[in-house]
This record gives sequence, structure tokens and C-alpha cells, in this order.
Amino acid sequence: MSDVAAIEKLVQKQNELKKEIAKVIVGQEDVVNQIILSIFSGGHALLVGVPGLAKTLMVNTISQALGLDFKRIQFTPDLMPSDILGSEILDENRNFKFIKGPIFSNIILADEINRTPPKTQAALLEAMQEKSVTIAGHHYKLDLPFFVLATQNPIEQEGTYPLPEAQLDRFMFAIKLDYPSFTEEVQVVKSTTADFSFNINPLFTAQEIIDFQHLIRRIPVTDNVIEYAVTLVSKTRPENPLATDFVKNYIDWGAGPRASQNLILAAKTHAALNGKFSPDIEDVQAVAIGILRHRIIKNYKADAEGISEETIIKKLF
Repeated sequence: MSDVAAIEKLVQKQNELKKEIAKVIVGQEDVVNQIILSIFSGGHALLVGVPGLAKTLMVNTISQALGLDFKRIQFTPDLMPSDILGSEILDENRNFKFIKGPIFSNIILADEINRTPPKTQAALLEAMQEKSVTIAGHHYKLDLPFFVLATQNPIEQEGTYPLPEAQLDRFMFAIKLDYPSFTEEVQVVKSTTADFSFNINPLFTAQEIIDFQHLIRRIPVTDNVIEYAVTLVSKTRPENPLATDFVKNYIDWGAGPRASQNLILAAKTHAALNGKFSPDIEDVQAVAIGILRHRIIKNYKADAEGISEETIIKKLF
């Protein structure tokens, strides 16, 4: 199949995927779009929202519709790295045998990731970056495709451990979930308090998703779009000559080179999912907020004046 035909097939399959997800998830189109973007880009996503916004249900529904294995890990203060990765035990013949942990799955829901100490959070780092884990000196490859979709509660700070910047940077998207509208909430209450359930049809195979990820990497990008993405990221760094006074006033630290890479990769995916064969500057802007939101660190002045990351990023355009 030619790349042109493959992109047309991807657009069609994506529309079917959204219809399946909409059977269970009411509204939240923007959130679903960003999760789909991160999956076809081969990246991980961090979902930030208050309890009860169907974060877990959304990830479960998406993984069913994608036809992928799904495991949920509830992060708690006493969770150990071996609870995620697995451990070696002595079998009846007194030989060491490796028992795989929940990380050996296609989609991992890391629920309330900021509730566990840094040692356990770090157990995910190698898996997220290298798509492999090292246990007791042995190297194990994870099954592809592999995604971590983590959730974080933004309001409860007691008993939480903020994610280190190095780990935050490994999430391609930070996705903000808002409360549903009045009409959407009415629909949610109607559908969740009645006695019926929905069947989610798996639409992809694991190999198909991997093929689409390779297809997206093959999409050509013009130099001016790459330069635009790098300029956008450079503008977030207060010490950079391209930084405006607004950035110097409100940002302590800007985004690193991984932000530029992710901007281009997500822009390619955004273009492909919209039936385009090469991304333009509008595609970069469409994905910029989700990709830069968690990579810029505001200063106390921005917090005091109530200036959000979104406001800062939009000023960069």
C-alpha cells in the first residue's frame, strides 16, 4: 500500500475509532484527540484532572477500541518498583524464575502517578524511554506498541510526590481535563444510572498501529516548519535572545530539545489524521499547548498574577 493510501486509511480508521469511544465517553473531544495523537506518534500522555472526570474509563475504552492489552496500576505511597516491573522468585526446582509485572502490557494506566515516591516513579522511566526494563541484571524488551497514560490529581497536594522534571519531559502530552458542560453532564448521568452497557469493537491490531507509527515518521516536513517549531521552543527560554520580555518576566525555565522533537512528530500526526501529506505551521500550533504546557516552569510572579501556561504559550505564536 502506498503512503498516500495508508494516510487515507488512517483518517477513515480514526473516524471509526472516535465513534466507538463516543459510545461510552460523552464530550471530551479535545482530550480524546490528544490521546489519539500521542498514541499514533508513539508518545506517552499525562492526564491532569480532578476525580470523577472518567479518566480511567476513557483510557480503558480507548485501549479496547484499539484492540490492545491494558493494565491499570494504582499508585500508592507503599508501591514498590517490583510491583510494577515484576520480580524473580525461586521455583520448585530452586531455580530463579521471572514473574512479569503489569508493565508488560501495551497500554499502562498509571493512576494517580504523583501518589507514589520518586523511587517507584523512576521505575517507569526506563520503560517509557527505552521500551525495555532491566531486572536483576537481565534486560527485557516490552511488547510494542507501548504507551503510558498517567493520571494526576491537580488539587490534592497532601501525601503526593510531584513528578520530577526529567520524568515529566518524557510525557509527550500533558492533557488537561475540564468539567463537562451542563448538557454533557445530564447525558453522563442518564447513561451511567441506567441498566445498559456498550460493546466496544476492537478496530486495530498491534501491528497496524506500529505500521501507522512508522508511516507518520516517513511523512516529509519542510525546513521552514522545523525552524518554526525550534524557534517556538527557543522563545520559551528566558536567557535565549529570541525570548520576549513577557517570557523573561514570567518563566523561570523553558522547554528542552525534546519539546522540539515532539512538536514536529505530533504535527506530522495531526496533519496525517486530518488527511494532509505534510504538516504546516498551523499543525505545529494545534499541538503546541499540550506539548509545551508541562515543559515550561513559571515563576512566582506568574502564579501571583494568575497567568497560566496556556496564556504564555499562546503569546509565543
